[in-house]
Amino acid sequence: MARVCDLTGKRPNVAHKVSHSNIKTKKRQLPNLQYRRIWWEEEGRFVHLRLSTRALRTLRFKTLGQFLRENNLLAD
Repeated sequence: MARVCDLTGKRPNVAHKVSHSNIKTKKRQLPNLQYRRIWWEEEGRFVHLRLSTRALRTLRFKTLGQFLRENNLLAD
């Protein structure tokens, strides 16, 4: 399964690890993903999502429906 946030689309980043002697080796920076059960008010049910912690912080202030509408993720 890909390490991608269901709402924001955050995915792993590729960067260089740089040693003291300036040798560069590739490393992956993984997003902090959490499995959460979020209440969806419009549907009247819980949905299971794999979210980044950034998306979880956003959902403290917005409902899931508002977030989906603002990011054009809700199919009408």
